[in-house]
Amino acid sequence: MADPTLIRLRKQLHENAELSGVEFETARILSGFIKKHHPTTLLEGVGGTGLAAVYVFPKAGKTIAIRCELDALPIVETNGFSYRSKTEGVSHKCGHDGHMAIVSGLAEWLPTQHFASGKVILLFQPAEENGQGAHRVLQDERFMALRPDYVFALHNIPGEPLHSIQFMTNGFSAEVQSFKLKLKGKEAHASEPENGINPALAISDIITGLTSLCVCDPAAADFTLLTPVHIRMGQISYGISAGEGEIHYTVRTWTSQRMKVVSEAIEALIEYSCKKPGLAYELDWLEYFPASTNDPMCNAFVAKAARANKLKVMERQLPFRFGEDFGWYSKAHKTALFGLGAGTSTPALHHADYDFPDALIETGVNMFKTIISTVLQEDPGVSESSG
Repeated sequence: MADPTLIRLRKQLHENAELSGVEFETARILSGFIKKHHPTTLLEGVGGTGLAAVYVFPKAGKTIAIRCELDALPIVETNGFSYRSKTEGVSHKCGHDGHMAIVSGLAEWLPTQHFASGKVILLFQPAEENGQGAHRVLQDERFMALRPDYVFALHNIPGEPLHSIQFMTNGFSAEVQSFKLKLKGKEAHASEPENGINPALAISDIITGLTSLCVCDPAAADFTLLTPVHIRMGQISYGISAGEGEIHYTVRTWTSQRMKVVSEAIEALIEYSCKKPGLAYELDWLEYFPASTNDPMCNAFVAKAARANKLKVMERQLPFRFGEDFGWYSKAHKTALFGLGAGTSTPALHHADYDFPDALIETGVNMFKTIISTVLQEDPGVSESSG
């Protein structure tokens, strides 16, 4: 049974849901909770609105960071429970409220421990949902100075058995990049389209070309998924031949190398399709989520913790297709991100009726306790930080 204090904290965070980059009340609530548990150092405003609670033990040793996310989503909540979001149009539909409660549980536990060496960082990261938070944290000189050897995180996974551990040998999530393409031609009377530059054919060519880049088999090394998310052209006026348009897509691959190849192909396709009709265009790349990769040693710590807690381990052969900005940490440190089954009947992530299962709080806390204990007890000594 989860600590009632952590359940109350989770529900308080749920009520006060905030969007990426403006998690001020969320950070205030967490800061108040953490200060009650006397961290060696509490860094505030990390990477924007983030927090880093640091617990230092007597001798130099390994430094382990446990990361969770602060932000919610621009989704109107349909749940009618007492702690539903008080922020209009914003709600915790990815479970970050539960992730924060889990990491806060470690703040209760760490002051009672007597590890001989090492350091633990509880990292409450802002702005995961737009792909910006982890990158900003890694640019924060105060976080960089902590030099973690390992960074761990979990994500709840609806549709999988409650309390099961979703284990990945190589990576947890896809490389995701979004783009916005604006096309500018020339309007004309609908009876004389030849006197204007209508982007319709170019949009058609681009969509056809983007579709041809897809490699939809997730088992393929060059897996590539391009998804149109918004298309607009002209205006609803039957006397006007459109003179402008806009296309938005997301691109998903398993690796950065493949993403680079696909991105270059997209840029070449757009240039070719716009050149002949004389369309001007602006291409903006948005919301980049690097692939989250799991270090073998970090994976071993996760597997050992799952066994120690007698949890069912379900090994996935392929990463999840969604993006997770935890991949930024993978670029700089040894990392592992694992899944925690949220129940087969729990609504899916980002659905309006989703709610984080409180039963997972204790499981998540216990997993991280075991990982921390294993790292600091079995791997003591002078830090070999990856910087």
